[in-house]
Amino acid sequence: MPTMRDAVVVGAGPNGLTAAVELARRGISVEVFEAKETVGGGSRTEELTLPGFRHDPCSAVHPMGAGSPAFKAMPLERYGLEWLHAELALAHPFPDGSAAVLAREVGVTAASFGPRDAEAYRRLMAPYLGRWDALAGDFLKVPWDGLPQGPLTLARFGLTGIQPAAWVARTRFRDEKARALFHGLAAHVISPAATTPATSAIAMVFALAAHEGGWPIARGGSQSIADALAGYLAALGGTVHTGVEVRRLDELPPARAYIFDTSPTAMARIAGLGQAYPRFRYGAASFKIDFAMDGPVPWTAPEAHRAGTVHLGATSAEIETALRAATVRGEGPEVPFMITSQPTLLDPSRAPAGKHVFWAYGHVPNGWDGDLTEALEAQIERFAPGFRDRVLARAVAGPAELMRRNANYVGGDTACGAFSGLQTMFRPRPAWSPYTTAHPAVFLCSQAAWPGPGVHGMSGHNAAKAVWRRLRQR
Repeated sequence: MPTMRDAVVVGAGPNGLTAAVELARRGISVEVFEAKETVGGGSRTEELTLPGFRHDPCSAVHPMGAGSPAFKAMPLERYGLEWLHAELALAHPFPDGSAAVLAREVGVTAASFGPRDAEAYRRLMAPYLGRWDALAGDFLKVPWDGLPQGPLTLARFGLTGIQPAAWVARTRFRDEKARALFHGLAAHVISPAATTPATSAIAMVFALAAHEGGWPIARGGSQSIADALAGYLAALGGTVHTGVEVRRLDELPPARAYIFDTSPTAMARIAGLGQAYPRFRYGAASFKIDFAMDGPVPWTAPEAHRAGTVHLGATSAEIETALRAATVRGEGPEVPFMITSQPTLLDPSRAPAGKHVFWAYGHVPNGWDGDLTEALEAQIERFAPGFRDRVLARAVAGPAELMRRNANYVGGDTACGAFSGLQTMFRPRPAWSPYTTAHPAVFLCSQAAWPGPGVHGMSGHNAAKAVWRRLRQR
């Protein structure tokens, strides 16, 4: 008779590996099966352009990673993970050469907005400074799973955070610098800031993460995060099998629990759950370009040369128009809002001496088959004249290519689910435990489940708790 495992995890992304680690720490035998030849999921590093240029195909900057309750409870630094911090977490330049910034110091951030909005920003963030651990612990767990650590702080945060980001920006701030930066932070969930509830919470969490823990990158690339998790899992006795694509549940070893770090539809297909998520919606897609550069990006704004991340959107209205094109009108934006990262400013090991890598993406409709390359590069040139002259090579990834790289990105949706409607709070479906399924031994741990996208491992952490409870009941 085949040996019965306690738990089998399908998918070795950050959440699958985190779930495996959490179970292994409790003495549960765990095996992980990954379709690709290496672990990583959305946390990989590859030579996409030229030899010696190491790019992060998906996630590159980790504001939620450094402050993740799951990661902070693990000795990942022993397994090679080192966070690197830029002088500024974020710069948001404007066409006139000025910029708003997101810095570790609230005062530096506030001062970049100008005198009319500096005090308003301080008042917005003051109640939450120094309370990251409690707030993150409450925000990243299932809201109704246990009492909050800081109920009053969470309630105050929720009253503001539940509002659309455009409402908070318009009522709190008077000038465009603060409004544009706030809109840009909210845009990370790829949903219109004018009409989507809870986008203010996203903007505020990202801002607070910068003030409390920074927006770091991982030395050597995002692959280092997955490698550290896999190394820790091996030390705990867990096993990872790579190059194994799972098509049916009966292809896996017998186990008391099966945990899927996949899209909900893939899990339902593999586990034979049929139309288990009929109302789950995938969101807008990313259109991403990785550049090999002959030198750093020639930003006009000096602040952008000191920032790990740079947002490109001249006004809050321009950002909103780009998001609505991708999410509402079903069009590629004429002027895209862009999120960019320049990791070699902090980690020169990712490129040959004197060279750089540059990471940039905009938003397009799910499954879009157009080409946004020209629009993206024109937007970069707008804030960094002469940019194209420094490009040595580029690797372009529209929705189809992103899905080829990672099957979880259905239609190019790197967030694994739309941030809209009930899915803003109930991912992947309304349920007391979003990780359990109709099959008592099958669980979902990917970022399609609460709390959602990002390399923080909390979907895996929370799913492991659900598995642990189920196994104890048996």
